[in-house]
Amino acid sequence: MRVEIWSDIACPWCYVGKARFEKALEAFPHRDQVEVVHRSFELDPGRAKGDIQPVITMLTKKYGMSAAQAQAGEQNLGAQAAAEGLDYRTEGRDHGNTFDMHRLLHLAKEQGRQDELIQILYRANFAEERSVFSEGDERLVELAVEAGLAADDVRKVLADPEAYADDVRADEREAAQLGANGVPFFVLDRKYGVSGAQPAEVFERALTQAWGERSPLRIVDQGDAEACGPDGCAVPQH
Repeated sequence: MRVEIWSDIACPWCYVGKARFEKALEAFPHRDQVEVVHRSFELDPGRAKGDIQPVITMLTKKYGMSAAQAQAGEQNLGAQAAAEGLDYRTEGRDHGNTFDMHRLLHLAKEQGRQDELIQILYRANFAEERSVFSEGDERLVELAVEAGLAADDVRKVLADPEAYADDVRADEREAAQLGANGVPFFVLDRKYGVSGAQPAEVFERALTQAWGERSPLRIVDQGDAEACGPDGCAVPQH
């Protein structure tokens, strides 16, 4: 079974939701047969790469809330994250464009290191003092290397703005086609969608339901057609 997760590194509920989903997956009896794929979704796709501002400032401008309300929201998110065993800085974080991070996640997917990289990027953005936005490309290189990618490969992608750009945009178009207008958005076997950072119990039920409703493979009778098996291949008699 395949689970696809649309998310953004700048999304705190994606950070929390991933932890809740993984808690459910850990308890799922068939977890070793579940493939998890991370898909791209930018919450702020129109933001220029160099446009970086404090999270509180971004929240007040985007949602029209007061600074006190924005800070209270961050405190609440910090509590939600802590309940899942996650570190979360409620003050001093910044916000910026995540397109390059998504491009690197597609590179990481090709090398089987996608989950490692997204978790490291989440940690760096939400829990560490150093910014993933304001320190430039070398900060992303450092984090990608920690995830197991080669520094030269990472620098090559970052130097070419079109590398994996089409993959990111394809993910985002697909999210729109599936009706996802926010993240995190979880799609199970292209049958069920779960929106938001739901409690682990919701993910447990969704996994169980999706697994139980998988269609068994129907074999079309091949008659006496030749085939190969554990004992070898059929030898033509004529």
